[in-house]
Amino acid sequence: MIRKTIFTENAPGAIGYYSQAIVSNGLVYTAGQIPLDPQNGEVISNNFTQQVEQTLTNIESILKAAGTDLNKSIKLTVFITNLSKYPELNAVFKEKFKGIDPPTRSVVEVSALPKGVLVEIDCIATL
Repeated sequence: MIRKTIFTENAPGAIGYYSQAIVSNGLVYTAGQIPLDPQNGEVISNNFTQQVEQTLTNIESILKAAGTDLNKSIKLTVFITNLSKYPELNAVFKEKFKGIDPPTRSVVEVSALPKGVLVEIDCIATL
């Protein structure tokens, strides 16, 4: 089994002991990403929609560093602190995956996320 660690400065660095992503057997597994600005490591906004957009942008940067893109994602797991934001989440996903079949997805409400953010997303994508 070939295993390759992915790192890019175009996405936030890990805030714990983990890799941004691992490539193994033709798949890219990202760590959970949150809406941090890659340049300063700060939360970009308190707005839920903007947080989802930034989180997906961070995932896109990691996937690009791995040699793929968000359109090749096959599974996303979304953690949100308020399930009533589900329609807003769907609106961002509908725009982000416009024109393609969307990936599979799970959405889970959690009591808290790192740095007090409203959303965290991890992704599995093909190369």
